Amino acid sequence: MKVDTMRHIDYYVGVPLCFVGTLLYKISRLFAKSRPETPRKVLFIELSEMGSAILVDPAMRKLRRETGADIHFAIFRKNKPSLELLKTVPDENIYTIRENNMLLFFLDTMKFFFWTRKRKIDAVVDLELFSRFTALLTGFSGAAAKVGFHAFYNEGLYRGDFLTHKVAYNPHVHIAANFIAMVNALASKSEERPYSKTKVSDEDLWLAKITVSQEEKNAMLGIIRDSYAGFDSQKNKIVLMNPNASELLIQRRWPPAHYVQLIKMILDQCPQAVVLITGDPNERGEAGELKRQADNDRCVNFAGKISFAKLPALYSVSEFMVTNDSGPGHFAAVTDMPTFVIFGPETPALYGSLGKTTPIFAGLACSPCVSASNHRKTACKDNVCLQVIKPQQVFDVIAPHLERMNAQS
Repeated sequence: MKVDTMRHIDYYVGVPLCFVGTLLYKISRLFAKSRPETPRKVLFIELSEMGSAILVDPAMRKLRRETGADIHFAIFRKNKPSLELLKTVPDENIYTIRENNMLLFFLDTMKFFFWTRKRKIDAVVDLELFSRFTALLTGFSGAAAKVGFHAFYNEGLYRGDFLTHKVAYNPHVHIAANFIAMVNALASKSEERPYSKTKVSDEDLWLAKITVSQEEKNAMLGIIRDSYAGFDSQKNKIVLMNPNASELLIQRRWPPAHYVQLIKMILDQCPQAVVLITGDPNERGEAGELKRQADNDRCVNFAGKISFAKLPALYSVSEFMVTNDSGPGHFAAVTDMPTFVIFGPETPALYGSLGKTTPIFAGLACSPCVSASNHRKTACKDNVCLQVIKPQQVFDVIAPHLERMNAQS
């Protein structure tokens, strides 16, 4: 389904269902079982953002470490690979919903309510800021404890009233800290209004790392060699470019012409550099056009060349990545590869990577223009906030890495 189609369904179907659902839920609460003091089977729901599956990982690990909870997760099927990077959630504990077909979407939704009861889920954490659909999944999950963001006196989207633990979303701190506040709310021994009256420390936001074996690295170098016959792993240095961004917010894309110019500058400055343009198979055409314009054999169209599971190996053999504000910036955070993330409609203060990252942000008066109050739908059709970030500015930021690469050659 297209993003706008999903938004329309969420609004025109979600609002009345949330209203009726809330009435039914309030009646059912009269006969509800009491909440467990320490939830044992906790379900996290985050359907549409692959990067959020990485950003919530510190919260899930904290909850498991402090309570011993068995962690479950519900996500759109196409986004499931993001959970398989760190493997915090066992595969058998992941429920997927197919969103590419309305009939399958409906069937998977109905099956969800049987799955939560079969699994005896006793707590649900709804990580979504806007979705009425996830509010309904949470409300009728059968769980005794339900945690989620609540507007209180703020302007915001109507999502019904299903929550037992109403957490105040804080727009002034990183989203990962908000996720920590949600598990703190669930673990609280006393009722609060609003949750969570706790401090989130930097240590709470620690992100686990993936260990990539030498065998996996060698295999990746072999794939790169197959894509560029002139590649010499002893001599060449790999630089990654990720020019795409999620269809959820296409305004996050830095202009392709800027990427082309930056690629040319990198290849001119560093004779040993090989630039790989990454992306999924559907982005191979766009990546090919960038390669054609770059007009250099050391610029390689690498889109669709590897599976999602092989990304950590690619990151482990690369020097750094320049990327739009999108999933790869977060996926790379599970390795030690530096990333340079170009922000515009959103702010790194709230959505920056938890890894070794450097945000590049113009900070125009209109930016960021998407937030929890507008369903992340901006009126902007001309992303000047990214256009004004020129290739030379990005090049100046990455220049120290290129100098080290040249020194090592």
